[in-house]
Amino acid sequence: MLTPENNQTEIMRRESDYKPPRSLSHWFIGRPLSTADAPHQTIGKAIGLAVFASDALSSTAYATQEIMIILAAAGTMAFGYVFPISLAIVILMTIVTISYEQTIHAYPGGGGAYIVARDNLGELPAQTAGAALLTDYILTVAVSVAAGVAQIVSAYPQFFPYRVWISVAAVFLIMLINLRGVKESGVAFSIPTYFFIVALFVTIGTGLIRYASGTLGVVIDPPHLEVKNMLSAITPFLLLHAFSSGTAALTGIEAISNGITAFKEPRSRNAGITLIWMSVILAAFFLSISFLANHIGAIPSESETVISQLGRTVFNGRGIPYLMVISATTVILIMAANTAFADFPRLSALHAGDGFLPRQLTFRGSRLVYSNGILTLAIIASALIIVFQASVTRLIPLYAIGVFLSFTLSQGGMARRWWRVGHLRPGQEIVDPGSTLKYESGWQYKMVINGFGAVCTAIVMVVFAYTKFKEGAWIILILIPFLVAIFFTIHRHYKDIAAHLSLDKFSGLPTRQTRHRVIMPVSGVHQGTLEALRYAKLLSDDVTAVHISLEPSETEKVQKKWKSWGDGTRLIILDSPFRLFAEPLLEYLEEIIKNRQPNETITIVVPQFMPSKRWHNALHMRTADVLRQELLSKHGVVITDVPYHVHHDEVKE
Repeated sequence: MLTPENNQTEIMRRESDYKPPRSLSHWFIGRPLSTADAPHQTIGKAIGLAVFASDALSSTAYATQEIMIILAAAGTMAFGYVFPISLAIVILMTIVTISYEQTIHAYPGGGGAYIVARDNLGELPAQTAGAALLTDYILTVAVSVAAGVAQIVSAYPQFFPYRVWISVAAVFLIMLINLRGVKESGVAFSIPTYFFIVALFVTIGTGLIRYASGTLGVVIDPPHLEVKNMLSAITPFLLLHAFSSGTAALTGIEAISNGITAFKEPRSRNAGITLIWMSVILAAFFLSISFLANHIGAIPSESETVISQLGRTVFNGRGIPYLMVISATTVILIMAANTAFADFPRLSALHAGDGFLPRQLTFRGSRLVYSNGILTLAIIASALIIVFQASVTRLIPLYAIGVFLSFTLSQGGMARRWWRVGHLRPGQEIVDPGSTLKYESGWQYKMVINGFGAVCTAIVMVVFAYTKFKEGAWIILILIPFLVAIFFTIHRHYKDIAAHLSLDKFSGLPTRQTRHRVIMPVSGVHQGTLEALRYAKLLSDDVTAVHISLEPSETEKVQKKWKSWGDGTRLIILDSPFRLFAEPLLEYLEEIIKNRQPNETITIVVPQFMPSKRWHNALHMRTADVLRQELLSKHGVVITDVPYHVHHDEVKE
């Protein structure tokens, strides 16, 4: 047993001069970055706004339209409620923003709702919040890209039949850009984000000036209003339904709290300022669009978006200013998926690090990003786009339940945190995994804000689930508990493995085995077989070759060759009348294992020849691979491969 006194292991570390050779992937995502470059891959507030706010800002392109789609059931007169509903949503947005600004400073390590719920509410609420957020990020990609492509279709209707495949192509383009690293993707996305902000500012500003001067007209040739179930009156239920649809404008607000670690120092301060910038811009744009959309008589439609109608009304047609607005909106909607690509991999890595998702998601690729998480997000989001035919209206009902569930758990967790703070003595500190808990004056005020926010978002979540249940929200209500169950199943597996591998109660390795038996399966006698036999005899003098007899004629050839080349090693023939290869050998091994002597080690030496070209493997049966997979499940057996490499230049005529 190793102890500090007798451990003679020498640990060495040195700087490596190795530089990876250029490969095809480097042309797409760039050369690998050293781990030492990680601190230089952080971003400032300006680029942070582009990376983490594009999702929230892009929602202004469809949130107003989603309100109008619901109100349309009561006729165009109901559109007068668009602005009051938008105002109520902005009030809720303000509450959520204040709450997350507090979260950013309380948990500077990032993680958002997941970390807050884990530290303050327990493991089940934490995994529920994580499942809700991961689901939300997947839907963010699908909804944002589908909405962006809808803008293209509005300007160029001939592309409508190809909207699904254009959307999928856009997802994989964003995936490639994100695989290049946080800093490079941030710089790439900052241009379209600020282009959108400027374009929308000019459009809204021009529209408000024309409204004030009385020169703002109405939409010329608006789309036809399509309503399936017309209502005779405006009901409270209809208004609640419209409000819940419009809360899509809040999606993305939590993104900055999840990605604090991407910011330059001081991280919390930079992230908090970026969050406030984002919320102010979002609220201003959302209210302005809702106000103008009602006054120009915009009609919600799948064939032409409200933004398109606003643009051509403000700029009197489809000229260059209109095309700039449409192109900017299209790009920001597609680029909004970048927020999910920035946060989904980080959150999934946190889950995986805690043992609730596969460990592969913690892997940081050659560009210091969680590449497995990025690839996973792209594949699942693309599948959703295909299933729902890139329809924003069909995807939206799936969208906001997860968002508001995470909002509720995050704010509820923060409220409990302030309650804990209030029970500390001045100067007392408690170190949590994600932050330090210490007494703060004014904790009552902060607890009230977070508690009120939790109640508001919980009410919105319930309203959304009720009003959107038949439209597809039931899927999320089933999916989130299902994901939580999967998380805990994975966690139990990792805990079980850790318990078996733990050294806490390990008393040391058993005494050295005094006997070593080697079994070597033989399918034929050739140079590879003899190379494996040579190695087997180095391990032990007790070597047994085993041949499975599938065809008597082949068995006879093996026996003759073995007499000449087997070097006196015993050969056992196992008949297999049903032409099974692995089963007779496994049955033979079971008998040996059952009757083996104490302190006896059994090693299976598997000969395997390796062709000179990979594609040659398709021309061979690869029985060694099949056999190895079967033997790995046997306890008390060691499997050793002995590869024999075949090279053309070694073949002699």
